[in-house]
Amino acid sequence: MGKQPTTTTQQSQRVVWLDTVRFFAMLILVWCHSADPFNFNAGEGQSLIDHTLWGSIWGSFCRVCVPLFVMVTGALLLPVKQDTENFYRKRIFRVLWPFLIWSVLYNLTPWLMAVCGGDKSTLQTFFPFGADTPMTLSQSLKSIAQIPLTFTSVACHMWYIYLLIGLYLYLPIFSAWVEKASDRAKLWFLVAWAVTLFLPHLRYFFFDNYVLGECSWNAFGMLYYFAGFTGYLLLGHYLRHHPIAPMRALLIGVPMFIVGFLITFIGFSKLRALPDCTPEVYELFNLFCSFHVAMMVIPMFWLGQHLPIKSERVQKLLRNVGICSFGIYMIHYFFIGPCYVVSNFLHVPLSIQVPVGGTLAFLVSWLVAYLLARLLGPAARTVLGIDFGTKK
Repeated sequence: MGKQPTTTTQQSQRVVWLDTVRFFAMLILVWCHSADPFNFNAGEGQSLIDHTLWGSIWGSFCRVCVPLFVMVTGALLLPVKQDTENFYRKRIFRVLWPFLIWSVLYNLTPWLMAVCGGDKSTLQTFFPFGADTPMTLSQSLKSIAQIPLTFTSVACHMWYIYLLIGLYLYLPIFSAWVEKASDRAKLWFLVAWAVTLFLPHLRYFFFDNYVLGECSWNAFGMLYYFAGFTGYLLLGHYLRHHPIAPMRALLIGVPMFIVGFLITFIGFSKLRALPDCTPEVYELFNLFCSFHVAMMVIPMFWLGQHLPIKSERVQKLLRNVGICSFGIYMIHYFFIGPCYVVSNFLHVPLSIQVPVGGTLAFLVSWLVAYLLARLLGPAARTVLGIDFGTKK
C-alpha cells in the first residue's frame, strides 16, 4: 500500500486504531464461533433453553466480526496503489497457501482422530458442526479434493477465505472508481448499498423471495451490483477518511448499536423457534449484509477509531495481534470445542461462557500462531500468512 502525505504522528495513530479495530474483529470472531457448541451440545430441557438463550445473545452480538474485517480491508487498501499483477501476487497468494494447508489439516483430522481411537463424540467436541462427518480416509480425501470449490463442516470458518479472495480479485477494479469518485458519489453508492441491506427481509416477509426484477430466470436484480461486502469495503474507506467527533460517535453509535442488536437477537430468536424453520430462514437475521448488523458494525468501527490507546506496550500487543491475525484465524477452530469443555469444567457461569471460552481460545490460538511463526521463520508467510517484517 502506497504511503500518503501524513505526519509521523498521524501515521502512528492511524496504524494503532486500525489495529484496534482488527483486534475487536478477531476477538469477537472467536467469540462468535465459541457460541457454536451452545447450538449443538446444549443438552435437553432447561439446559437446552438456557444454552439457546445465551447462544442467541452472544451470537447476535458477534455478527459484527466479519464486516469489521472487510471494513479494515477497505480502509487499508482503497484505493489500491499497486499495479494489478503485483497486488494479486502479494495479497492472493499470501492467503491462498495457508488456506490450502490448513483446509487439508482440518479435513484430515476426523480420520486421524479415528486412527487414534476417537469416536463421534470426540469429533463433536472439537467440531460442533461436524458430528455427521464420516471419520474415514476416503471421506477426508474427498473433502480435500473439493477444497477448490467448497468448504466442509469441520472447516466451516474457511468460507470467509473464498470471500476474501473474491474481494481481492475485485479490489483493483473497484479501486479505479473509488480513486476518481467524489465524496458525494461514494455516499450515493453507500445509500444504494444500504437499501440492499433490507432486501433479504423484504423477500422473506413481503415479496415471496423476488424483488426488483428478480425471478426464477434472473438472480441479478436492480441493485445487485451495489450489494454485498463491497459496501463494507467502501464504508471502511469512507469512514477512515471522514471520521466524526468522538462525542457525536457516542451519541449516535450507542443507540444505533442497541437497536441493531435487539433487531438481530429478537428476529433470530423468533425465526429459529418456527417448527418449519429452514437453514435459510434460520440465518435471515444472522446475515452479515443486513441493515441491523450494519447498525452494530458502524459504532464498533467508530469505537476503534476513537478509543485512546497511549500505552506503547498495548500498541505493540495490538500490532502483534494484527500481524498474527491471519494465523489465528487459520488455527483457532481447533480450540473452540476444547475451550468450551474447559469453561464447563471450571463451572464458568453459562451467561459468560461464550466470551470466557472464546477469550481462552483466542489467547491459545494467538500464542500458538506466534510460536509457530517464530519457529518457521520466513516459511510462516506461506504456512500461516504471518510476516513480522510487514508494517500493516
